[in-house]
Amino acid sequence: MSESGQQKLFLLDAFALIYRSYFAFIRNPRFNSKGLNTSAMLGVTNTIIQVLEKENPHYIGVVFDVSAPTFRHEMFKEYKAHREEMPEDLRKSIPYIRKIIEAFNIPIIEKAGFEADDVIGTLAKKAEKEGFTTYMMTPDKDYAQLVSDNIFMFKPGKAGGDAEIWGLPEVQESFGIETAEQVIDILGLMGDSADNIPGCPGVGPKSAQKLIAEFGSIDGIYQNTDKLKGKQKERLIENEEQVRLSRVLATIIQDVPIEFEKEKLIREELKKEELKKLFEELEFRTLISRLNLGEAPQLEMNMQGTLFGTPEVAAPETKSTENINSVPHQYYLVENEMQRASLRAELSVQNEFCFDTETTGLDTQIAEIVCMSFAFREHEAYCVTLPKERSEAQMIMNEFREIFADEKVTKIGQNLKYDIEILSNYNIPVKGPLYDTMIAHYLIQPDMKHGLDLLCLQYLNYEKVPTENLIGKKGKNQITMRSVPTEKLMDYACEDADLTLQLKNALDPELDKAEVRELFETMEMPLIPVLASMENAGVKLNSEELNAYAVVLRQQIIQLEKEIIELAGEEFNVSSPKQLGPILFEKLQLDNKAKKTKTKQYSTAEEVLIRLVDRHPIVQKVLDFRGLKKLLSTYVEALPLLVNPKTGKIHTSYNQAIAATGRLSSVNPNLQNIPIRTENGRELRKAFIPSDDEHTFFSADYSQIELRIMAALSEDEEMLRAFNENKDIHAITASKIYQVPLSEVDSDMRRKAKTANFGIIYGISAFGLSQRLNIPRTEAKELIDGYFDNFPKIKQFMDKQIELARNQGYVQTIKGRKRYLNDINSANAVVRGMAERNAINAPIQGSAADIIKLAMINIHRKMEEQNLKSKMILQVHDELNFDVYKPELEQVQKLVKTEMEQVVNIGVQLTVESNAADNWLDAH
Repeated sequence: MSESGQQKLFLLDAFALIYRSYFAFIRNPRFNSKGLNTSAMLGVTNTIIQVLEKENPHYIGVVFDVSAPTFRHEMFKEYKAHREEMPEDLRKSIPYIRKIIEAFNIPIIEKAGFEADDVIGTLAKKAEKEGFTTYMMTPDKDYAQLVSDNIFMFKPGKAGGDAEIWGLPEVQESFGIETAEQVIDILGLMGDSADNIPGCPGVGPKSAQKLIAEFGSIDGIYQNTDKLKGKQKERLIENEEQVRLSRVLATIIQDVPIEFEKEKLIREELKKEELKKLFEELEFRTLISRLNLGEAPQLEMNMQGTLFGTPEVAAPETKSTENINSVPHQYYLVENEMQRASLRAELSVQNEFCFDTETTGLDTQIAEIVCMSFAFREHEAYCVTLPKERSEAQMIMNEFREIFADEKVTKIGQNLKYDIEILSNYNIPVKGPLYDTMIAHYLIQPDMKHGLDLLCLQYLNYEKVPTENLIGKKGKNQITMRSVPTEKLMDYACEDADLTLQLKNALDPELDKAEVRELFETMEMPLIPVLASMENAGVKLNSEELNAYAVVLRQQIIQLEKEIIELAGEEFNVSSPKQLGPILFEKLQLDNKAKKTKTKQYSTAEEVLIRLVDRHPIVQKVLDFRGLKKLLSTYVEALPLLVNPKTGKIHTSYNQAIAATGRLSSVNPNLQNIPIRTENGRELRKAFIPSDDEHTFFSADYSQIELRIMAALSEDEEMLRAFNENKDIHAITASKIYQVPLSEVDSDMRRKAKTANFGIIYGISAFGLSQRLNIPRTEAKELIDGYFDNFPKIKQFMDKQIELARNQGYVQTIKGRKRYLNDINSANAVVRGMAERNAINAPIQGSAADIIKLAMINIHRKMEEQNLKSKMILQVHDELNFDVYKPELEQVQKLVKTEMEQVVNIGVQLTVESNAADNWLDAH
């Protein structure tokens, strides 16, 4: 029967897909609110859904390996012996994944003593005899040996992309062979490092393919050893027994004692209740909705870790969440002058109160307040409605001015910066101590998400009313809060204030447990009004300059395109990686080992091109072409469209609770990513200008702050001396590594030493340094070894940080900011290595973030005390920028330099370079 007759069978290799899913999220793992790593569960679930929806198989099964040894272990005890331990998080995922598969009503198949590929191979061949078309779903290349007219490899696509289906033609092309069985011979010759199959030393994929193409098989090679030459001949003869053993080990057997019972593989209906229960526990909200499994909790997250020392994750009790209908509460609508006066009287005698604003939108420059809510007792809150007419709304806001301006009363909120900026539009200052629950949680668990919905579920077991219930989903049909009926709005607004107050009470003891209260009270809270002030001030953009620059860039792009086509010797679409690959690797033959992507295109990614840059002038031109196109679309064309029509400025938004290191990030637009390394990127900074002719653009930048912090933390005498004597640290490093006098250090030596200096902070490997500098790995290793020989205390510091992280589960900045590293003791080297790099980098990068935050607070306070007209307008990592009123320039220069250089004493001199000009480029 044909495939269209529903004889279509999918067999999924469970562990191949599980590992693939886990490592796909390795840099950005997903955790639920209980701290369970859900990366593998989510990846496998998405894979299953993709197969069911796109391929609609009538028959399906998932095949698991069994942990018992197989016949291969008996033949060769080293088989898979070197394999890394399964990461702990992944091990915890397996029971959940099995439950997910069972809830999808897909049979699980396993056979003790045999691996999944043997079981799949046997079932595929038996199914073929019964007229089935079988798709073996796996990323594992070994399965290619099983491919036939009715058996295909189904390789899942990356990042939700299309899957690759390999039939015989694809196997022939990929391995350069005639029959699928010859894959076994190639694997036998080249071995398989993943499975510890030895193969023949010195025979790699290319030479294995050539040998099989010439002699047909391993047997054919050994029947024709007289035709072999040199070292290869010696190695093959010497290792014949090992090669023949490797071939057996690489052979997927097709006679596992297992029956092909097709009726047991028929696709059945989902077990919706079981699946929903699992997805609720794992917090896969979108999937509940996508599969129509019913109402879902309002929660889905993408987080990276929990506190060190949290207990083993177990399935939580099936305790139902509370909500507005199940918890007794008293929420009041405040509509008239008398009610407002009564509320103000109550607020004025509180030590602290929580407040929240509901507005017409998220843009703080144009959004208007629809209502304000207040809470000072749990389960009780008040909603003050405001009329649409701005002047009337302003009069009501004025009534609350003294309440917000009272410096003795603590103001509590979730994402207070937003509310402070909104209130400033009504000329209402918010004074006194602040308590932001979002940032409190960020310091307690920096790697997790900090949204109100999530925190209420996690700390209060409470599911709050979703915003979507009031205004609808994002899109053209979404309404504003202004259109929501008053009763509904009151419940929502009061609930927000009430829950935030409850959350403050729940989180507050955690600040002491995590030992971050001082950081919270002396740094993060005082920083909120500073950032609000900067965002409100905005930065002026010379749109005309950018529009003129866009014309220049477009001309440069057209010219580069012509030059690339000329160098290629034929017309092609330079923007198309698919068309560029064959030009570089077939026509110009820049790399005979060029890698292809899963879709069989040559990879022309930036890191690939950088390695080839010295081989042909076309490569640099392609890199330049891409750089200019990105610059044009991302910045030059986009930024003028983001100028606020009301203020004539760009108002970025700073995120205080995103980067686990403590660094601020910038969005809408991201002004911290404005390029600085290329001439064209620098040109972009010309368009950032002072607010008017009476002001100048002033920039102050810490010099090599991260290296100075590393010198201070490691107490390396050589580095400390270099910085304190204001010497060129990169030249000194080069002199020591290359063992030449300082006077003989050339620019290339200094460049390599500089890359090593900064790379060491990030735990760079010899491979990473060789890639970055485009030098052999041996030279890179010598550079790193030379570095540590000459700066031994740096190595001691790095080792100490890793040891500290292993013992206590976290590392700290100079101000006590913690970075939790749950994977530091992982048995898996890849996972552990990432944690070790973070153990080294987090204290350095985080301390730099702490220092500039403290400097910003002090500068802002001093500028207010001195009643200056000048304003701080931008923070870009180690750099602060100001719109300075010209008569105040000397005063501001002195103030900023003093505060930045003297903000902390870390045992090494902090130095600041500063300048003023009529644009950002010239000031920097």
